[in-house]
Amino acid sequence: MQNRWAYHLGVLNAALDRLDTLHEEWLRTRDGLPADARPRTPAFDDALAEHHVECWSYLDDWATHGHAIGDINSAARHAPSCLAPPPTATAVPASGRTTSVRR
Repeated sequence: MQNRWAYHLGVLNAALDRLDTLHEEWLRTRDGLPADARPRTPAFDDALAEHHVECWSYLDDWATHGHAIGDINSAARHAPSCLAPPPTATAVPASGRTTSVRR
């Protein structure tokens, strides 16, 4: 385990929480617009643009720190597991037939 992973995961978690909150706010804003203001009207486009501006820094956090998830997955796949013992060499059982050797 790398010490920096905890930091990366903390940043990603905080960004995800904030993006979830911003999405909920966007849905309320969108639903609060008059029916004739949705979509592709200046009011709708302005509200959506503002939402996107608020999201960019958190999306940037994901772009910057998201690689940690792949790093953690890769390390976990290559780490020995304490759940299963390492395989041991076992002798292959002989078949029931015996063969005679001619001399």
